[in-house]
Formats: sequence, structure tokens, C-alpha cells
Amino acid sequence: MKVLMLHGINHNMFGKRDPKQYGTITLAEIDAKLQALGQELGAEVDSFQTNSEGAMCERIHQAYAEGVDAVLINAGAWTHYSYGIRDALAILTVPVVELHMSNIHAREAFRHQSVFAEIILGQISGFGVDSYLLALRAAVSAAQAARQA
Repeated sequence: MKVLMLHGINHNMFGKRDPKQYGTITLAEIDAKLQALGQELGAEVDSFQTNSEGAMCERIHQAYAEGVDAVLINAGAWTHYSYGIRDALAILTVPVVELHMSNIHAREAFRHQSVFAEIILGQISGFGVDSYLLALRAAVSAAQAARQA
């Protein structure tokens, strides 16, 4: 099973950026935790981070062509306004799980809206790095169920 983890804008700055919201964990440490859990669940996790909206859309297109089994996305601020990324995600026919380390519903009002909400399987937010691990578990479970259907 192949799962694609998409990290959005500014996530390369995890560990340095706003530790009150995001803690001090780095993107490399998050990816290592995903890799370890992926092995435990029998899934290969490929991670991609970009600060370019176009590059994010192109990676989603590539995921479609590769036939990945599931996609995890923490698009950061793009979650709230990127219809381009939303439309790219809508091309996918596999489970897509949106996640956020912070509780986006307890933050600024603009963060309460996800333009992806209508096209994704579900959203996990507010559990720090555990949001990534919970999302991976949910995506693998959904992908396994889809295979059996």
C-alpha cells in the first residue's frame, strides 16, 4: 500500500515557527514517525513538502498517475482558500484525509473553513504530531476497506 503525505506552505519551518501552536518537532521528525507507523501498518509513506501551490497541484496529479492508495494532506494556510489544490484533490479517487497539528476551529475565524471539506474523507486537527499518526491510521483503514469492496 502506498500513501502520499502532502505537507503545505511553511511546514519546512516546523520546529522554528510558532512553537506554541506547532511544538518544536521538525518536519523530518514528523516524516520519520510516519515512516515508522507506515511500516507497522504495512504502508509505504512518501512525503512531499512545498511552498509552491503549483508544485503541490502537480504532485497531486502525479499521485493520481502513480495510483497511490491514499493521500494525507496538511496544506497549512492553503486549506482555507486554495481552490486550485481543492480541484486537484477532487481528481483523486482514493481516500484523502486532511489534518492539522493545531485545532483550526479554536484559532482565527478564517482558519475555521476548509475548502477541501466537501471532497475529503475526513479531517483530524488539534492533536499535534498525533494528528499525522491518526490520519495515517484512518487513511490506511479506508484504503483497505476500499480494496475489499
